[in-house]
Amino acid sequence: MTKPLLASSLAFAALASAQAGQAQQQACVDAADLADTIVYAMPIAYDASRTACANRFSRDGFMATRGDDFAAKFRARQDAAWPGAFRMLKTFVAKDGEASSASGMDMSAMLSTMPPEALRPFVDALVGQMIAQEIKGDTCNKIERGAELLSPLPADNIGGLVAFIAEMADLKNPPLCPAAAAGTAKKK
Repeated sequence: MTKPLLASSLAFAALASAQAGQAQQQACVDAADLADTIVYAMPIAYDASRTACANRFSRDGFMATRGDDFAAKFRARQDAAWPGAFRMLKTFVAKDGEASSASGMDMSAMLSTMPPEALRPFVDALVGQMIAQEIKGDTCNKIERGAELLSPLPADNIGGLVAFIAEMADLKNPPLCPAAAAGTAKKK
């Protein structure tokens, strides 16, 4: 999996990570919320890669010919995935002591006082910018190849697959909650 694709899930954590590294014990993330975060962030990552790699993607490659269809299946699921992505964001803001960004803004207070829907445009813009900054020109072909390999899968399966890989790799940032080992399948 390419760094920018994984970065889309971790970008939510970075919103409040200025002091998260100082916390004695980092909060864990439910695997289902990580899966939702992937689904929610994939269109943002797609748009960021289209911008960052605009002159590097082939005119007849996957991103140019089928990329919009790939992103569309995630866009269709964003509203349903937002609550899980928001919970993941809140997990990283809630920590021992006061949660503050580098600017001194109390992120925890902002997340608890503002309606989640009001925060979405802010989160989308910030995450898109963070992902775009991580994309290097020499990774554009890898991003395109990764998106093409994932494209036959349904959006929810891709989110679940990334959560499974994070679990198997014993990912520590963000760590998955121990209860996640039972599975990430959602009841609908």
